Amino acid sequence: MEEFNYAKAVEELEEMAAKVEDPATGIEDIDKYMKRSAVLIEACRAYLRGARGKLEEFDK
Repeated sequence: MEEFNYAKAVEELEEMAAKVEDPATGIEDIDKYMKRSAVLIEACRAYLRGARGKLEEFDK
């Protein structure tokens, strides 16, 4: 399994946001982007929670 890359996830989210804002994007594609963005957002949140936990451990 590939290691999570936060920067790539954020980049993909930004690309999808631009596509969703494009009036030429079809509703089926918007639905696909929304579902994918939900997965990426949750992965980013989990990554950030993990990073916060590591920082808290360093502070102890």
